[in-house]
Amino acid sequence: MIRLQSGDHSAFAEIATSWQRPLFVFFHRNTRCTETSEDLVQETMLRLLRTSWDYLPRGLFRGFLFRIARNLLIDHSRRLRSDVLLHALRSAAVPDNELDIIQQLPDSLPAPAAASEACEFREVLEQLLQSLPEEQRLSFTLHYFDSLTLPEVADAMACSLPAVKGRLRLAREKLRQQLSSRGYGGIPADSEHNDSHFLSDN
Repeated sequence: MIRLQSGDHSAFAEIATSWQRPLFVFFHRNTRCTETSEDLVQETMLRLLRTSWDYLPRGLFRGFLFRIARNLLIDHSRRLRSDVLLHALRSAAVPDNELDIIQQLPDSLPAPAAASEACEFREVLEQLLQSLPEEQRLSFTLHYFDSLTLPEVADAMACSLPAVKGRLRLAREKLRQQLSSRGYGGIPADSEHNDSHFLSDN
């Protein structure tokens, strides 16, 4: 980014090469659409180029980059939600689940012994993640699924570190409670080695 700010345009190509894939995974997890994800990656890179002077070398590039991505995702979701609502007004026959724009589903899930159980767990987790408030959901998935540190999540979400910690705690509690009520109990809150490690407080 310092090279880019100095006018070295080859630096932008290096950034794009390194970060296109992680951005695509982030967008695809939320939109479930390859074409939309590719478009959002391109938009992110263009906005990064236009706002490169806003970057300060504090060692939080991922937070800076994913803040751009998160804002674009929210803009996309709002546009899509608006389109869906307009369609609903015209057709008066839109199922509620079509209004759930942002979907969060991790790349790797806890692996029960049977494949059918894994499939069932995946469906349940997807539903529960959709039910989380947007800020909790994005903070949760940026940290646990996109591997951003807590300071990087705070940067990406444009909020304080205590706010991020609070959102993660609430998200874990809600998921743990809902999973337990659906028969996925026995998830200790302090286990670092449990397959459902993202529900741990550590």
